[in-house]
Amino acid sequence: MDLETQLDYIHFNPIKHGYVTYAADLPWSSFARYVEEGIYASDWDGETEGRLQMINWE
Repeated sequence: MDLETQLDYIHFNPIKHGYVTYAADLPWSSFARYVEEGIYASDWDGETEGRLQMINWE
């Protein structure tokens, strides 16, 4: 499993279990950091992929 898939899974879990509608609604999540960096849209609901593949990891 690649990093993008793992982070999507982590950020989708609260949505899947009905705790929130959008990942950004969970105050303790690292999701807000990824939104600030433009990797996820703030209204990401797990139906679309994030953009982690666009990050320059070097």
